[in-house]
Amino acid sequence: MTTSHDELKVQPGWRFLFSHPAHLLSFGFGSGLARKAPGTFGTLVAFPFYWYLAPRLSDMLFLLVLIWAFAIGVWVCDITGRALGVADYGGIVWDEVVAFLLVLFFTPNEPAWQLLAFLLFRFFDIVKPPPIRHFDQHWHGGLGVMFDDLLAAGYALLCLAILKTVLA
Repeated sequence: MTTSHDELKVQPGWRFLFSHPAHLLSFGFGSGLARKAPGTFGTLVAFPFYWYLAPRLSDMLFLLVLIWAFAIGVWVCDITGRALGVADYGGIVWDEVVAFLLVLFFTPNEPAWQLLAFLLFRFFDIVKPPPIRHFDQHWHGGLGVMFDDLLAAGYALLCLAILKTVLA
């Protein structure tokens, strides 16, 4: 869900991001400041995180990091949403980062599969088919921000699994 800049308590910019660590994280280290498609830029932030962490962590530790990142995300997205006066402002992209890291974890480690995973995740995050739209509209605060992207990740993973089965 996005909002006009007129409804914001504070105009987000670099000064805002560096005013609190929660803002820097929830804005995906600045990727959420993109004027167009901040969610897409936020999703792209997941790639370098994944490429760095995946070869260094066991599967179990990677999943624990994802759980931690989700929990921290609930907290930081709530703080930033309150500071902005808009719970799910489009520039808050930590939800895309974490959800797409989950998608990448289950995606074959090949560029074509990762590109397809990216496209599917963005599609479901933008279109918000049921029940994603319901949760996006009715769950507020940090949990609401984080949860609908988790559902979009689920849809993307389901499509990837079906496609992988068909191609096998």
